[in-house]
Amino acid sequence: MSTTSHRSNFPTKPAANQDAIIGGGDTKYRFTVLTPGLLRYEWAPDSHFEDRASVFAINRCLPVPSFRTVTKNGILEIMTDNFHLTYGEGEDFSASSLSAGVKGTFSCHSSVWRYGEECGNLGGTARTLDCADGRIELGPGVVSKNGFTTIDDSKSMLFDADGFVATRHPGEGRVDGYLFAYGHDYAGAVKALYALSGNQPLLPRWALGNWWSRYYAYSDEEYLELMDRFEKEKIPFSVAVLDMDWHVVDDPKVKASGKTGWTGYTWNKDLFPDPEKFLKELHQRKLRVSLNDHPADGVQNYEDLYPAMAEALAHSTEHSDPIHFDITDRDFLNAFFDVLHRPLEDQGVDFWWIDWQQGSHSRIPGIDPLWVLNHFHFVDSKLHHKRPLTFSRYAGPGSHRYPVGFSGDTIVTWDSLAFQPEFTATASNIGYGWWSHDIGGHMFGGKDDELSTRWLQLGCFSPILRLHSSNSQWTRKEPWTYGPEAEKAMTAFLRLRHRLLPYLHTMNARSAIEGMPLVRPMYWAYPEHEEAYEVPNQYLFGLSGSGLLVTPITAPQDPKLRLAKTKGWLPPGRYVDIFTGAVYNGDRSLWISRKLEDYPVFAKEGSIIPLDAATEPGNGEANPDSIEVLIVVGADGAFELLEDDGSGSSAEEVKWTRTPIKYSQADGTVTIGPSTGNVVQAREWSIRFLALGEVKEITVSVSSEKRIAQQERSKNGIVVQVGGVGPASKATISLGPNPVLCENDLEAFIRPILADAQIQFRLKEQIWQIVAAKVPATRKVSSLLALEGVEENLREAILEYLLSE
Repeated sequence: MSTTSHRSNFPTKPAANQDAIIGGGDTKYRFTVLTPGLLRYEWAPDSHFEDRASVFAINRCLPVPSFRTVTKNGILEIMTDNFHLTYGEGEDFSASSLSAGVKGTFSCHSSVWRYGEECGNLGGTARTLDCADGRIELGPGVVSKNGFTTIDDSKSMLFDADGFVATRHPGEGRVDGYLFAYGHDYAGAVKALYALSGNQPLLPRWALGNWWSRYYAYSDEEYLELMDRFEKEKIPFSVAVLDMDWHVVDDPKVKASGKTGWTGYTWNKDLFPDPEKFLKELHQRKLRVSLNDHPADGVQNYEDLYPAMAEALAHSTEHSDPIHFDITDRDFLNAFFDVLHRPLEDQGVDFWWIDWQQGSHSRIPGIDPLWVLNHFHFVDSKLHHKRPLTFSRYAGPGSHRYPVGFSGDTIVTWDSLAFQPEFTATASNIGYGWWSHDIGGHMFGGKDDELSTRWLQLGCFSPILRLHSSNSQWTRKEPWTYGPEAEKAMTAFLRLRHRLLPYLHTMNARSAIEGMPLVRPMYWAYPEHEEAYEVPNQYLFGLSGSGLLVTPITAPQDPKLRLAKTKGWLPPGRYVDIFTGAVYNGDRSLWISRKLEDYPVFAKEGSIIPLDAATEPGNGEANPDSIEVLIVVGADGAFELLEDDGSGSSAEEVKWTRTPIKYSQADGTVTIGPSTGNVVQAREWSIRFLALGEVKEITVSVSSEKRIAQQERSKNGIVVQVGGVGPASKATISLGPNPVLCENDLEAFIRPILADAQIQFRLKEQIWQIVAAKVPATRKVSSLLALEGVEENLREAILEYLLSE
């Protein structure tokens, strides 16, 4: 089969099971019960209904759920376990004729959806953050506080029987909508979306490491020297991105063409005299490579590939006319990949950054060129890579099939940073789990060491960490271009990102298999807690069981305290800050204050977080030679570490190496292994028990062989060296029955706050007398609240720890 045929080979099952359909035929209405909580509703004035796949709905052939229908006095009723729909047969759809009651109470009186009405939608995401300076309007998601929401699919692009793009049937008044009635089962609603629209694919492991990107006219020598400087500084990367200056831009022949030079496919030989050698050098440094592509201006006569494109498209070169970009033309589409992109990929380009900024219109009304680019880039990538990857802007519901998302050119301000955590988490409400932001912001603004550091810390706990900046000699993101404190913190978090790869890749696999995005709003796990809706910037990082809770800092520090604060909410339970080792009682809201070097990330009792044990990991994405596991005692926990060799295109096809890690609270025992699969060999293991209280004795055994438990106390807990463990072996680490978390050392946490505070010495002494008093915590809190002259930020920083007693 030819490449062209393969590129159109996009499997869909758009026709629903007939047993799930009510109406249709000669009627103007049709309902399809897709799942107990997902209903398709259609209105076609000519009774011509749509059974082709849309970009949103590619699989309507789902198992028929249990439902009943009743028709009486011209009223049609459809009942499932989730909803009870009522429709006046034959009537135009309206709020009066079509409604559905969602089973359960999700508002003050009742939870009834009426056609055309929408309320309580918790939002989805947006096409781009280009030029955003803070909050922007978001599109709809499939989750709602009222228990129901809809997606209007009436005007989306379609796929024809050959896998190419198509438009809708002509005519006014057509309705093609989907009702999601899942109450507060937000995960269930998104899983229904994935069933209809396709799953998130498995990302290549290397995509989860650090990405270097900068809009700058690098030469090959400069770029390689920079990569070598990163290696010297022991700052790891896995992806090298080249922005548009890899191709000719500021050149007389470009200016003669009358074009801007944004689009280009000819290497700038002044900067890259030997592209293949350059790309090979990057690969030798264990870096994958992406080139920026602004395709809108087509192919000009000065391009090296112009003759080949002209020949492929039977385009006359007599007058050297340009070849216009027309993604709706199948011949152009095929030549776009086979003639323009393939030679560059053969030189060593691993994937493309599709930088489409030209809107949603094409030559054919109803065909969004961004959709076409994203879809066929991904399908084409799948022809040549086990795990395809695109890097482009969001095109609308269904875009989760084509990761990774490029969120666009944000402004360098605190307001921009303050919106990005919410923007990232809320995208999961429409199933979009792999956003990549310009970490540090893209343009304008000014240099701010603190802002840049906090942005990078957010990036460490984001789906993708990609540094980027605009075309200026001053907007740089290398840590050593900042002050010593910022440099140290930035370097630490870039290293931590690569240390997190074992955890992240496991979550990558589980996201693809289980239909759960990596980052989710708090209300997904705690829908009946009003506090969960009041902390939009706080989010869950990782899937249930061993997920982390992140409360980003998005505002500058108090100059008197040298601490920055953020408001958070800890759900019921007990939590440990993974950086400081502070222990917190949950079921409360609180202000959290941190130095620049720290970031509020919490692990609940029973959490198990595997890391690469190397404190200075190298480039690339290889499975580590040693593992450090973070464990929080207090509740049972389990984690299955998933690793592989990169073969297999989907999570279901991969031959995973599985290493179980379990913690039993009753007997205080951790067990590791044995592993199944053959990817990893024997390697070193260590356990970091976060905030562990006193234990009498720690014992270690591997396959019944007792070992001396080497241990050391660190800032955030106790580290136990397990030693080498073979893949077929089982290691056991015992703490003794029912170990507990330690009590916070108030002196260790509060004394540094007072020491750094730029306040009167007498006030410091008064505060310390309250903290050090041998009285119950409630009396300390009362005394601190009554003490005059204490500024609000200082009082909140101290209360954070007093209230945890």
